[in-house]
Amino acid sequence: MQNHRPLDTGPQISVSCFQKRYGLFFFLYALVVNVSASSIQLQESTENCQDFGDNFIRFVVEGEPVVLKAPFLRDFFSLPYKLSWHKNDSEKTVLGVGESGRTWIKDNALWIVPASVEDTGTYICTIRNESYCATKSIELKVLKKMTASLHLISYRQTVVSSSPGRLVCPEINDFIQKTNKMEIKWYKDSVLLDESNKKFSILKGSTDCHINNVSLNNSGYYTCELPFVHGNVKYNITRHIKLRVLKKKEDSFPVIILPNKTISTSLGSKLIIPCKAFFGLGPQSTMLLWWTANKTFVDNVYKEGRVKEGQHHKYLENNKSYLEAPLIFDSVEKKDLYTEFVCTARNRLGSQTLHARVKEEPPFSWGIAVAPLSLILLVFVGIWIHRRWKQRSGKAYTPGKSKIISHECQPYTP
Repeated sequence: MQNHRPLDTGPQISVSCFQKRYGLFFFLYALVVNVSASSIQLQESTENCQDFGDNFIRFVVEGEPVVLKAPFLRDFFSLPYKLSWHKNDSEKTVLGVGESGRTWIKDNALWIVPASVEDTGTYICTIRNESYCATKSIELKVLKKMTASLHLISYRQTVVSSSPGRLVCPEINDFIQKTNKMEIKWYKDSVLLDESNKKFSILKGSTDCHINNVSLNNSGYYTCELPFVHGNVKYNITRHIKLRVLKKKEDSFPVIILPNKTISTSLGSKLIIPCKAFFGLGPQSTMLLWWTANKTFVDNVYKEGRVKEGQHHKYLENNKSYLEAPLIFDSVEKKDLYTEFVCTARNRLGSQTLHARVKEEPPFSWGIAVAPLSLILLVFVGIWIHRRWKQRSGKAYTPGKSKIISHECQPYTP
């Protein structure tokens, strides 16, 4: 019986250990290939996508959370789609749906918590399905807190004097958390507005701040502040509002001055029917004036453009606001005589309409034109005949009378 001694082959690797190492290597290789393919696919699909340009510019202050909403979703895709975000200076897709990092995607919106100056740039949102792809961008500008211009980061809102007003804390719905009570603080020119200020009413659990009986000195800059907690870190969501107070106007209902109800013209001729309306004293914010033909817009009835609404002219005259809109006929046709044209004037208080009809002028008649001349000629002829007859009667009577007188003056001889 021989004793066999195994050959010295060095360190031995078990089969199970080899399988584990091979599996790990294959997983890493597949991950690298998949990421590379995704990056290449993103670049190719982005180049072939329909670009809808910039949506808007968003100004924010560093240190605050930012949410960039997908600029178009419902407008383009009713079928299932895929959405991705990336910055213009990088083809790398902003990945992840969790909230562990500083940047993530949630409900198709891009979150940056908190924003830094380095985040400034253009963010491109890409949505695609099997048959279509589109991109649209949002420009984000993150400003330093100490140098941020209040004019750039402020939202514009307007109220009217001598009436109740309302301020709304804008674009904060994404930061309202169910776990925390929504307590928004309001400031006017950096001064806290509390319950002791009777001019302002701040409703708890609401994004509104009501102003009682607005006056002109209520204009200025306001700030609303909402606390937001993420990752055990508390942030303040700050919105600045530039409030403009407009002086209340004594508005009036519009009054149409022109045209006349019936306009006479001849077939084939060019015609312009003016429509002029008075809207009130001073400049007016809402002034509308338009023409219809048989209760339909003129452009829809006369698609060939033979009859069209002319250019509107808005002006002030003696501090009175007027608006004019002519109805222009290149040539009047028979069917225009049976069309009901209506001019309508409208403002925020109401409207007024005026009906106008085109009427054909009667044909020219020489008999009607000559009749007055004939009458005048007849009068002159009558006067001439009368004077002529009177002169003849005078001549016949005078000689006879002279004869009688001479007879009476002869001496009597028996």
